[in-house]
Amino acid sequence: MRTRRGMVLVVCMGALLVTQCGPAADEGESVFPPSAPAMDSCVETLPSDGLEVAPVNPGGTPDSPRPQPPLFQPGFHLALRWSQEVRGTTTFRLRVPVNRAGQRLRLAFRSGDGSLVLRRVTVARAGPEGALASEPVPVTFSGAPGTTLATRTRVVSDPVPFPLHFCDELAVSFEVEGQLAASAIELLPGSYVRSGAWATTPGPLGGEPWAIPVGLATVEVEGPPSRVFVALGDSITEGYINGHDDIRNSWSFLASAQLGVPIVNAGVSGQGFYDALRLLDGEALVLSGITDCIVLLGTNDLSGSPDIKLQADMFLLTERLKPFCRTWVGTLLPKEHASNGRYEEVKSSRLAMNAWIRTNRQPDIIDFEAVTHAPDNVHLFIDGLDVDGIHPSAAGHRVMADEVVRVLRANGVQPQEAP
Repeated sequence: MRTRRGMVLVVCMGALLVTQCGPAADEGESVFPPSAPAMDSCVETLPSDGLEVAPVNPGGTPDSPRPQPPLFQPGFHLALRWSQEVRGTTTFRLRVPVNRAGQRLRLAFRSGDGSLVLRRVTVARAGPEGALASEPVPVTFSGAPGTTLATRTRVVSDPVPFPLHFCDELAVSFEVEGQLAASAIELLPGSYVRSGAWATTPGPLGGEPWAIPVGLATVEVEGPPSRVFVALGDSITEGYINGHDDIRNSWSFLASAQLGVPIVNAGVSGQGFYDALRLLDGEALVLSGITDCIVLLGTNDLSGSPDIKLQADMFLLTERLKPFCRTWVGTLLPKEHASNGRYEEVKSSRLAMNAWIRTNRQPDIIDFEAVTHAPDNVHLFIDGLDVDGIHPSAAGHRVMADEVVRVLRANGVQPQEAP
């Protein structure tokens, strides 16, 4: 599998200079940044006492729960571990699907490997070709139209009145300069970038198409408390198919849309247990009101660690998650070749890991291997479910999503209530 490290991409559009640091957009499972960023300094953390999903009315009868106040919970999220530099004021307009209903929203932004100036932010309903389908609503930060973030910092906006239905798509426009946190692959088609200050422009933004998620990490929606899942994984979870992708085709988004319950995405291309454990707080546990976590990790570790180490890492990760969420663990998908190491060792380790998961994670298992492997060979995909022997195709993501839906529905997961 091709791996290009330390790539610098320079795009010039008039006064706009954009530099992307990190892996190329079309890389596969072995993608890693040349040097891992430091752990985020985050503005907001999850309350230590967790989320009370069904509180009891102390003054009423035991079977009469008190009304539950609206709660901010994520309807969209990406880990954004890489960094994108913008020189000169630049406007991004990202088309963002949001899988949570409610009456108000908050936006969380992250800086990259340097400071970031957010000059102006607006939010509206997304229209065609970068246009807005509603009036742009200003977004503020402690009452100001913008803010400055230090290196690897997360900031959350003030609440914005903005009614949302499940699966609505937003146009989030922001004028920025500096270093933005970024994904390694294209996931948000229908997004644009243009040099200058254009966040309030209602018509098509113009400029150039720009599908790489940058800056905007999370959309939180205030609505009735519900189950909210975060998916932890590598490129398979992030949604890599060919590098020019759509988050709406990822297994987590497809399952979320079927269930009517938020499943937000904290997958990172190339990730293994080491980075997942090291950066867990800033990329997943920083989210407000999560109740469940789905872990699909280990594929990138198969050729480099003994089986007992892989199992110990999975155990440690699930123990770290315990105070915050119920944890579901997915079996590792077929792997038809090894990008590094000996393939025979990779095959043996994958089988050992899946056997350990099935033995030790009952009943909270999502058996992705069982629904994707060929009938006559556990190491091969069913025809049409993969693109390269490692990553699932769009059809493969649909099969994975169907299995997530089946398991979660069997365990009582129900759609969120309408606001």
